[in-house]
Order: sequence, then C-alpha cells, then structure tokens
Amino acid sequence: MADDLTERIIGAAIEVHRVFGPGLLEAIYEEALCHEFALRGLGFQRQVEIEVRYKDKLITGQRLDLLVADEVVVELKSLRVLPDVATAQLLSYLRVSGLKRGLLINFGESRLVDGIKRFSL
Repeated sequence: MADDLTERIIGAAIEVHRVFGPGLLEAIYEEALCHEFALRGLGFQRQVEIEVRYKDKLITGQRLDLLVADEVVVELKSLRVLPDVATAQLLSYLRVSGLKRGLLINFGESRLVDGIKRFSL
C-alpha cells in the first residue's frame, strides 16, 4: 500500500541514486539522503537510539538509520546482494519501536527501484 510520505521518501532516495549510482559507502548515501530530505522539507532524525525490552530489562544501543516524520523507519544498505537478515532486521525494528511502517532501501542495486522494500505492520 503506497502512501504520500513513503512516496516522498522513495523519491528522495531515487534522486540520490540518480546522482551517485551504486557503489559508495552506506554512510555517504545516508548523508546525501538527509540533505535531500531537508531540501524537500521532510522532517527526519538520524541514528535514532531505541530501547529494546527483554523481560524486565531495558537494553540500549540499537539505532535506526533514519526516522522520517516520526512515522517511517528507513533502513539503508549499500550491498550488491541484500541478505535475508536485512528484512528481519527492519521487521524487528518496527516491532520493538512500536512503529508501523518501514522502508528498506538498498543503494547497491543498479536500479534503485529493485532495491526498495516496503513494510507495514
């Protein structure tokens, strides 16, 4: 199910990929994507720490790559082949954060549309 916010995020990612193409470090794409979000007026937070609860213990140290508009978790990768664990990772982030929507964006693809996965809980 498409929505305006995720479409805007994807549009920004496509622009970054159009300029850079595949092959750079994930951190470069993250920096460029954040700049593109700012240019498009999208509110975001980078490297957002979330708490994971295990029984009665809160465990810190887990970070989301990006959180857009306090609603969409964006996990970035820059890999030639995306491992299955990347999907499991994003689904886990959604579960523990209580958020409902996520995007997994792999800048390692030659065509970025082939590297975008949407998730909704």
